Formats: sequence, C-alpha cells, structure tokens
Amino acid sequence: MNESYAECLVRRRIPFYSNIVNIVTGVVTAFCVFLALTTNIIGIILMFASGFACYILYRNSRVEFEYLYVEKTLSVDKIFGKSKRKKAWEGKMDDIQVIAPSDSHVLKDYASSNSKAMDFSSQIPGAKTYTAIVRTGSETIQIIFEPDDKMLQCFRQTAPRKIVQ
Repeated sequence: MNESYAECLVRRRIPFYSNIVNIVTGVVTAFCVFLALTTNIIGIILMFASGFACYILYRNSRVEFEYLYVEKTLSVDKIFGKSKRKKAWEGKMDDIQVIAPSDSHVLKDYASSNSKAMDFSSQIPGAKTYTAIVRTGSETIQIIFEPDDKMLQCFRQTAPRKIVQ
C-alpha cells in the first residue's frame, strides 16, 4: 500500500507590539491584585477580568501552524499558546491547482482579482514559503505555507504535475 504521510510544525514570529501589550496587561493585572487586597468586590472583579485578559492575549500571541498531509488531503491547524488547537484550513489535492514557491512566476497565471489569501507561514524574513492555489467552485484561495522537504516529496509522489520547483 502506497501511503503518503507528512507533518510539519511552524512557529509564527511574535510581533514586537505583542510583547509590549503583554507587559502592559501584566502590570495592570498586578495593580488590580493590589487593588483587590485593599478594596471591596469591585477590585476583585477587576483582578479576575484583567487576569483573564492577560491570559487570553498571551495565549493568542503565541501561534504555531501544523501542516498535515495524509492520503491526498492537506490540513492546516492553528495552535494557540501550545494549548488550544483550531482547524484553519483543509483541502484535497484534487482542488489544488498548483503548489509553487511564493516568488515563482508560475503563480501569475493563476492570480485573480477576487482571490483570497490565507497566510499560514512563520512570517520570518527570508523563510522559504510556498503558495498553493486552490479552486473550489468559483472561489480561488491562495494558501501560503512553509512545507518541509518530506512534505514536498509527498506532494511530488501523489501529484507531480502540480508541484513547481
């Protein structure tokens, strides 16, 4: 049986402003803890609200993407703070028109004005990204991701004409 399986985990770069926001919410939470110790119920409510906001902002600023390719199905999961997983996109290889490096001239042939772009890359400058053009019905989607060599090899084994070097 000829099975193709590959998975890859990519961590998104944390934006600079995110660290500043996390520090500010941490300071606000510390102030609210002090306020809760010195005042009544309003201080306690503010303490829990700011603590929850600090937790949510911290978790949502740490994002990873997991690419999973199994038997002609490509799945992208978004992982928040190494604790919460959400399916970001899933598609069959039959719907994918082409997978090419993001700077390839081949992608110009598939570009359209009403296409939607979904970026699942690390957003690190100089990273080797690929773009998959997906057409389902009248909708065109550009999936930007960073597969490793094993995943590219699986793509080549199952659909060699759709992969551009």
